[in-house]
Amino acid sequence: MSGRLRVLPLGGLGEIGKNMTVVEYDGRIVVVDAGLMFPTPDQLGIDLVLPDFGYLRENRDRIEAFVLTHAHEDHVGALPFVLRELAVDEVPPIYAGRLTAALVRSRLDEHRLKPALAAVRDLPPGEPVVAGPMTVELIRMAHSIPDSFAVLIETPLGPVLVTGDYKFDQTPIDGQPPDMRRLAEIGHKGLLLLCGDSTNADRPGLSPSEASVGPNLERVFAECEGRVVVTSFASNIHRIQQVLDAARATDRRVAIVGRSMRKAFNVARSLGYLETDDGRLVPPHEVEDFPPHKLAVLSTGSQGEPLSALRRMAHGEHPHVRLRAGDTVVFSATPIPGNERAVNETIDRIYRIGADVVTPRDITVHASGHGHAEDLKLMIRLTNPRYVMPVHGDYRRLRLHAKLAESVGIAPERIFITENGRPLEIDAHGARLGKPVAAGVIFVDGMEVGDIEDVALRDRRMLSADGVFIVVATISSQDGRSVAPPEVLFRGVPFLTSEQDAFVSELREEIERSLARAARDQVLEPDLLRSHLHDDVAAFVYERLRRRPLVLPVVVEV
Repeated sequence: MSGRLRVLPLGGLGEIGKNMTVVEYDGRIVVVDAGLMFPTPDQLGIDLVLPDFGYLRENRDRIEAFVLTHAHEDHVGALPFVLRELAVDEVPPIYAGRLTAALVRSRLDEHRLKPALAAVRDLPPGEPVVAGPMTVELIRMAHSIPDSFAVLIETPLGPVLVTGDYKFDQTPIDGQPPDMRRLAEIGHKGLLLLCGDSTNADRPGLSPSEASVGPNLERVFAECEGRVVVTSFASNIHRIQQVLDAARATDRRVAIVGRSMRKAFNVARSLGYLETDDGRLVPPHEVEDFPPHKLAVLSTGSQGEPLSALRRMAHGEHPHVRLRAGDTVVFSATPIPGNERAVNETIDRIYRIGADVVTPRDITVHASGHGHAEDLKLMIRLTNPRYVMPVHGDYRRLRLHAKLAESVGIAPERIFITENGRPLEIDAHGARLGKPVAAGVIFVDGMEVGDIEDVALRDRRMLSADGVFIVVATISSQDGRSVAPPEVLFRGVPFLTSEQDAFVSELREEIERSLARAARDQVLEPDLLRSHLHDDVAAFVYERLRRRPLVLPVVVEV
């Protein structure tokens, strides 16, 4: 074959989240997943972090299809932003499982991208579709949400398998185990490249089955004398079913709280992925009407999100659910790396109220949807790939995944650890890493989408930690001399109230000295004068307070 295959990760390598992989053969493109990532604590004011879509925008006319592995936000959340960025007259087909397609249609409708709705197509597993010179097939896998699939992309050079998120759960909640027979068939015929999930490469053994969680939830429900509040990812449909089952077994009603949780519940139930009776459900505004031992609440907020239902309950701000002593809050999820502090703060607030907290450290109330080390080795054994490219993980986990591949017989020179923006190129002569392309991040800040400059994030961090000083100086336009006492305004600056008046008085004197020096040196240009004033004020504040607040000098000429 004279063709060339490029596999270009635009997100998901060196990080947990915003998964997006471009599979390109002879210039035609299939995009697997379009995920987002939530901001780190130092990305103040940022709502979402997206992959850089520049490569797709430049090659929009060559995109044959999008294929989505499952409906978690780190795999589909960026799709509305991608489609808006591409701004094509005809949206390429978007293939996904039935539940994923329904949730994506709902999300596109929220973003007012109704013309794109027709492009979303249900793709049953095992039914290949043509995408330019490639064919695409979904292979059933097990994860924490139904309709999770690996993506098999057949190319003239050979097949590529992108695993998505998976584990080899033989007792899944929905009764749909991974299609190991199909994976073995692929391995027998010969897999060219395996792009495998690395999220739990650092955990030994096999990932526990989702079925292990149900009995423990039922035990917590039975032993708790007050209300039980279970928080989990809204998209964890299997966990929602287990909460419903535990409530039925212990004769409790269930209130579903949180917009995203209600939305996921309604979509999954309408498609038959959830089973419950209407008499079991309680509207959130009726929660306080039921005896505590007869009620369970299923809530968003497992990651300590500031506006989530559980966080508002913990702070006594939720309009319908008020936590009290005797309640038990079950965290049926583990914190995403970077969210630990927010989760711990929420737990501490719950304890302060007098309620109890149960986490996966106390009892198995959560099972990861990602395979552990033995799952990853089993995937490699089944598919027998010629080349392996670990994906979906930080660099530590990518390297651990590579070592696992070596341990089951993959030669080191056939394992490629790469990074976002650097493609793996394969042709008849072999495989190699190619020339990098731009693959940074795009920030969503409120309604704005784009590149938030480092200086903006730095200023937000300064405001958050040390506050802001605004200095207003009134000078003569003729000689630069101060003609009125300077004004000093400050917000969020941490210093003792007893010292405040004396400090401000001394700061005004320093401003007067700075203006006098500038006038003596004939510094009359406003921008230059502001720079001098900024440096002098910042130095004085740091010397006195050992803080670096944001200093904003304002110069008024009269």
